[in-house]
Amino acid sequence: MTRAIGLGISIACLTVLLIAAGLTPNASGVGSHRGLGLQSCALLERAGMPCPSCGMTTSFTWFAHGNLIASFYVQPMGMLLALACACTVWAGAYVAISGKPVHRLLAMLPAGRLLFWILGFFILAWAWKILIRYQGWDGWQ
Repeated sequence: MTRAIGLGISIACLTVLLIAAGLTPNASGVGSHRGLGLQSCALLERAGMPCPSCGMTTSFTWFAHGNLIASFYVQPMGMLLALACACTVWAGAYVAISGKPVHRLLAMLPAGRLLFWILGFFILAWAWKILIRYQGWDGWQ
């Protein structure tokens, strides 16, 4: 059962990265999700302010295309999540092949502080997205 769960998680994360690789990154820094048939961000359309997840798909797309600098620039949290997704592909494959759980590896992470730092990084990434959007610096060519 552990192997099947590891394989499922690995395949799910790999699928996300493969879908991102199949998209074309939007040069404006947001909107790559439109390639999946999804609607535009309502907050960005109505208020002109990016929501906390604006640029995430574009960031994943740049990451999947191998441009980590562009991925980080357009949405730092998106790059961090894409990196976590890529690491999870390998961790899931490790569990699927070895049958060993990853508890030992996860125990090395400082759980309480890690959540605090991730939340802080999420807020800073959103502030960065707002700044580059309002300054006209958003996007990557």
